[in-house]
Amino acid sequence: MTTGSSGSLSVSRATERDWELVRSWAAEEGWNPGLSDARAFFAQDPRGFFLGRLDGEPVSAVSVVTYDDAYAFLGFYLVRPGLRGLGYGLATWQAALAHAGGRSVGLDGVPAQQDNYRRSGFSTAYRTARYVGEVPAPDGPVAGVVAAERVDPGALAAYDAACHHADRPRFLGAWLTTPGHRALARVTEGRLTGYGVVRPAQDEARIGPLFADTRADAAALLDALAAEARDFGADRIAVDMPESNPAAARLAEERGLRPTFETARMYTGPVRPVARERVYGVTTLELG
Repeated sequence: MTTGSSGSLSVSRATERDWELVRSWAAEEGWNPGLSDARAFFAQDPRGFFLGRLDGEPVSAVSVVTYDDAYAFLGFYLVRPGLRGLGYGLATWQAALAHAGGRSVGLDGVPAQQDNYRRSGFSTAYRTARYVGEVPAPDGPVAGVVAAERVDPGALAAYDAACHHADRPRFLGAWLTTPGHRALARVTEGRLTGYGVVRPAQDEARIGPLFADTRADAAALLDALAAEARDFGADRIAVDMPESNPAAARLAEERGLRPTFETARMYTGPVRPVARERVYGVTTLELG
């Protein structure tokens, strides 16, 4: 796939190995990418990652990952500093967006880009804030929290599907088992009432998703996930909490976390409804 709209820029699909470079660009932007996310990202849609190159040198990137016939998610929209404003980002965006076909597309946009996204047909649904800080260590095991591998996989997949705009078994299978990722579930009276994942990242450990029936379930999972983060050497955590669930921000503030930056969840069209009251932390700003 190539485009001639920006001089000698060529846009083509990226490999998982290519994406390590893009991860380093995201780290330079302060996005705090997970260290091993690419495995799960590419498991979902290996054809959904794109690089723009000038004379063979990567200068721009974007991902457009499809989940089903109705929904895709756009992320990693990046252009190297010094080359911005020259049309390379837009050319990469346009070439990659064709991969979505007729699907509704979601993204989490930083404030500086939101007007550009609106001009491309995206509308704001709600805002998300990243909360960061150190959660006090719980005194021993957290009641009702178990390793996710001890929960029926079908029940976990169904719970996840209620909190996301599309079923995502390929992504979920990789996300829960990627080396370094710690996945926990909350079980109350034999019933699954939430789950979450924490993973090493460039700076603070990132928690996502954090899905739970109640604030008590979410609090138990948050505490246990913070303890898991300490186990791999991270004292501080980061979790992206949507304003569409006000209980999420209250939980963050109770635990001493502070908002650092915000994004807006935006869509090009209708999406499958989710149980918003269960979403205390989105899975990842890069893939929704």
